[in-house]
Amino acid sequence: MATSQSNKKPIGRTILFGALTAAFYTGFFTYGDNIAAHFAQGSFWAAGPIATVFAVSYLHGEFASNLWSVLGIAAISKDAKKTVEATKRPAQRPVLNA
Repeated sequence: MATSQSNKKPIGRTILFGALTAAFYTGFFTYGDNIAAHFAQGSFWAAGPIATVFAVSYLHGEFASNLWSVLGIAAISKDAKKTVEATKRPAQRPVLNA
């Protein structure tokens, strides 16, 4: 049974994740001193920079992936590559020159 793929481009998701990424960056640059002061308090706040990096990485990755999809740029899949197998040559028989 064949499955049909949708050619619908994720424009809405691209805009959403782009806006969230921009909001994160704007917030971090605007309130950078306050955020750094909280993260420097220690205890559970010490996990803040790590969580921030993961959150920004996820949001930016989703945005970039959706942007490439909207632009129609896709990676080459391994199934699309055609491999050419080399023909096996017959073994040569040894010749005795006496």
